[in-house]
Amino acid sequence: MRTLRLPAALLSLTALAALAACEGGVHGTPGAAGLRDPYFPKLGNGGYDVTHYALDLDYDPASHRLTGTADLTATAGQDLSAFNLDLEGLTVKKVTVDGKPAVGSRAGHELTVRPHDELRKGATFRASVRYTGEPVTITDPDGSEEGWLRTADGALGLGEPTGSMAWFPGNHHPSDKATYDITVTVPTGVKAVSNGELRSTERSPDGRRTAYAWHVAQPMASYVATVAIGDFETEEGRTPAGIPVYTAVDPAEAAASAKVLARLPEVVDWEAKTFGPYPFSSTGAIVDRDGDAGYALETQNRPVFPGAPDLATLVHELAHQWYGDSVTPKSWRDMWLNEGFATYAEWLWDEDHGGDTARQSFDAVYDRPASDGVWSFPPAEPSTSAHISDAPVYQRGAMVLQRVREVIGDDKFFSLLRSWPADHKYGNASTADFTAYVEQRNPGKGEALAGVWETWLYGNGKPEKAS
Repeated sequence: MRTLRLPAALLSLTALAALAACEGGVHGTPGAAGLRDPYFPKLGNGGYDVTHYALDLDYDPASHRLTGTADLTATAGQDLSAFNLDLEGLTVKKVTVDGKPAVGSRAGHELTVRPHDELRKGATFRASVRYTGEPVTITDPDGSEEGWLRTADGALGLGEPTGSMAWFPGNHHPSDKATYDITVTVPTGVKAVSNGELRSTERSPDGRRTAYAWHVAQPMASYVATVAIGDFETEEGRTPAGIPVYTAVDPAEAAASAKVLARLPEVVDWEAKTFGPYPFSSTGAIVDRDGDAGYALETQNRPVFPGAPDLATLVHELAHQWYGDSVTPKSWRDMWLNEGFATYAEWLWDEDHGGDTARQSFDAVYDRPASDGVWSFPPAEPSTSAHISDAPVYQRGAMVLQRVREVIGDDKFFSLLRSWPADHKYGNASTADFTAYVEQRNPGKGEALAGVWETWLYGNGKPEKAS
C-alpha cells in the first residue's frame, strides 16, 4: 500500500495528533509527590490543579466509621502518567479517572493514582476515590491535634495545617484552592455543619439517616474546610448589611455563647467597613464543647470555637475571612500574613471601641523583655514547623503592620487594608508579594519601608527601640 508523504508544514493539527496517537499518545511523567513547602515539604502534590471537590461522606458516631466518595475535578499542569493525592489512614476501595478504573497505591499519606489513559497537559479530568475506615487524629509538630477529632456527640474535622487529609483525599496545600460541595449523612437527630451554604436536608426513605448538603461557591484552601457533627442548636439571620449568618452551637455552650454571638453581625459589618466588602456568600460560627479542640480556627464562612468565644477571638477569626481565607498564603512560611493581620484587627477593634489605640497595643508588646518568646524569631521566618503558630507570627506580625502605618500614614494604610484583600481576592500571596505591593503603592517611602522589613519582619531579636 502506498503512503502519500506531505510536507510537515501541511500536516494539520488533527493529523499530528493522530500521528502522536499511533506513536503511543501522551508520554507523561508522574506529578511530584510534594510541593517542597519550606515547613511541610511532602504536603500537596505537583502536576495538577484541583478546581472542585464533591465530597459525599457518611459517618456513624457510634462506630466512628466514615465512608466517603471524593470526586475531584482538576486540570493537568503537565503531561501526566500518574499523580498523587494526600490521604492519611482510611482504606481506599476504588479509584477511577474520567470514569475508567485507575490503579491506586499507598505509601504513607501518599495515594498514587495511575490513570488508564495518560493525561495531556491542560486537560480537565475527574478523579473519584471511594474510601472507608475510622479517620485518625493527627498530632501537629507543635503538639496540637487536628484531623478528625472525636467528640462526645459526634466529630469535628479540622485541617490546619495537615488535618484535612484525615477525612478526604486531595491536594492538601494552601496554594491549591477549589470550590466544594460537601454532603454529610449522619443518624437522624444528629446534625452535620460545614462550610458555605446549606443547600438541602434530606432524610433516607426509612427515616433513620439525614443528609446535609453544603455548597462552597468561592475558592477555599483545604485547611479551612470543616465538618462538625453532633447535637447543635442552629440559627439563621443576616447582618445589618444583609450578609446571611448561620451559627451552630452545642447546647452545653449556648448560654455562655449567646452574648458574644449576638455581636457577630456587628463585627462582620465593622470588618467589612474596615477591610472592604465581605468576600464570601455567608458568615457565622460553629461552637463545639469546651475541650473538643484545643484552639479556635478560621474555617471558611464560619470559624470553629472550642467553647464560648470571647469578643477578641471572634474579631480575630472573622478577620481571617479576608486575611487567610480569601487571600491565602502561598506557603506555610507566610503565616504572619494571616495571623499578623488578624491580631492587628483586634487592635483596631479596641481602638475603634474605646479601648487602647493600636500604638498602645504595640507598646505593650514592645515592653516585654528581650527574653520573651515574642522575640524568639522573625515573623516572616518561623524557626521550624512547630513554630508557625507562635507569638512572633501573631504579635510581632501585627507590629509590622503598625510600623507600616506609621511610615505611610493613616489614609494610605487604611486604603492598604482594603486594597490588599481586594487585589488578591480568592488567590494566594507570599511575604515578598506583600512587601513589593506596599512599596509599589507608596513611592518615596521605599527606604523607610525597607527599614521596617529589615528590623521588624526579618530582624532577629528585640529591636533596640520601638520607633
